[in-house]
Amino acid sequence: MSKSIDSNKQFMIGNGLLAFGVFSIVCLFFYLSFRYQKKDGPKVFEGQYTVQVAGQFAGDSLSIYLNDSLLVSRRFDSTELKFQVQRFADESMLMVVDNRTEEITPFNLHPKGSLVRMEKRNGKVYLEETTK
Repeated sequence: MSKSIDSNKQFMIGNGLLAFGVFSIVCLFFYLSFRYQKKDGPKVFEGQYTVQVAGQFAGDSLSIYLNDSLLVSRRFDSTELKFQVQRFADESMLMVVDNRTEEITPFNLHPKGSLVRMEKRNGKVYLEETTK
């Protein structure tokens, strides 16, 4: 009977040491992760994009996205539309979606901001970018 108690005692001591080791490693990883966190505020990007939509899109329904953010989704009349957007990412892509045909026109934008003119020629969307 004494031998049975000794083996149970050794088993419990082993489990205790193992639990202590796991707890120590978890604490070490928490310490390292909090130590290397950046304490900077939100990143602010220079630059601004000005988008001009020509009056040639009269009657068309378009959605305009900057990266994955919807900027405009509407049916255009004969007037031109002009709007400005602050840059909010390292790299920016302007995507124009024709809601009727679901055709997407992607366009990579200049990292410092620019003026983008959208025109429609022969049923296709053309984008012209002028850096500031």
